[in-house]
Amino acid sequence: MVYCVHWSFHMRNLKIPNDINLIQRRLGEFYTITTADLFQDKNVVFFALPGAFTPTCSTQQLPGFEGIYDELRELGVDDVYCFSVNDAFVMDAWLENQNIKNVKMYADGNAELAKAFDMVVQKRNVGFGPRWWRTAAYVEDGVVKLWFEEPDKRDNAEDDSYTVTNPDFVYQELKTYLQNA
Repeated sequence: MVYCVHWSFHMRNLKIPNDINLIQRRLGEFYTITTADLFQDKNVVFFALPGAFTPTCSTQQLPGFEGIYDELRELGVDDVYCFSVNDAFVMDAWLENQNIKNVKMYADGNAELAKAFDMVVQKRNVGFGPRWWRTAAYVEDGVVKLWFEEPDKRDNAEDDSYTVTNPDFVYQELKTYLQNA
């Protein structure tokens, strides 16, 4: 059963492709991680956002998920991931800048994962180019069980909706879902 928030039923039981490669950089070295490595045999909460170092992402969403990490673990979540269409250098610098200890941050530099979810939007109006539409999900063994996406997905949005993908909302919905599963 999939519970979708904000009427996004197109994600019902979506199996995440195992073969998407995400190029990362940590401790001065490049490495590649696959979606199989990230999602197989795990319960994961992930959130995807428009950009590293941007106001809502840096002051609310990322630190918010970092702040509820232990509560998510108590619900049976193995990992919490943050994705953004930024390059590996930017994501590594942002991780360091934000002093993140628990949330694992991944560059989706070519927007391949965002494309797999049909969540790429253009943000040329603010000079960003293609980016993730603000999204969050709960995934069990590579299958989406809960899906959250901000309303009115569109290119070059003037606003930056931040409602159903905020950490507290995701946590409450996940807690309710798991109690009823």
